[in-house]
Amino acid sequence: MSDSIDQNTRHTEKMKKIKAARDRLMATKTEKKGLIMVHTGPGKGKSSSGFGMIMRCIAHGMPVAVVQFIKGAMATGERAFLEQHFQNEVKFHVSGEGFTWETQDRARDIAKAQAGWELAKELIRDPANQFVFLDEINIALRNDYLDIDEVVEFLLTEKPDMTHVLLTGRNAKPELIEAADLVTEMTLVKHPFRDGIKAQAGIEF
Repeated sequence: MSDSIDQNTRHTEKMKKIKAARDRLMATKTEKKGLIMVHTGPGKGKSSSGFGMIMRCIAHGMPVAVVQFIKGAMATGERAFLEQHFQNEVKFHVSGEGFTWETQDRARDIAKAQAGWELAKELIRDPANQFVFLDEINIALRNDYLDIDEVVEFLLTEKPDMTHVLLTGRNAKPELIEAADLVTEMTLVKHPFRDGIKAQAGIEF
């Protein structure tokens, strides 16, 4: 019994010290700014996490805009849900007709991506949109459908101070990673696709 009491006492004292250190740290974090965020890497969850952020923004009364690059022609549960239930809170735009191996038309892919970027710039410039989600734009950048220098310069010089922008997709370019405030790399450990299991509704789309 005494050992248990001693463990509880030590735990309580340890937690007090951690809380005091944490409180001191948090007291120094006083700045607010709109973040440039990147979700990249080969693992699943980049877009899913972005749509989770959208749910948070809706709950906080923050207007949201989405531009889907590349995979935009594909029907997804997130798009259906947001368009059916949150039309006033989320502006959802599709700027893509599928992956390159499906369209087999590079010129058309480039035109779609550039049209999507022009729309994205308008949405980001509009201070009414507090969160702008550029889904799979990293694929368009990786394939050089868009100019990485132009995208980075725009984000650094024209994005309103309090607007958050999230850019997702594998293989984010180093220039974008350098410019971003928050970068998360999703790591692939296991995926059922490798075992012959196809993408499934509710899990993949």
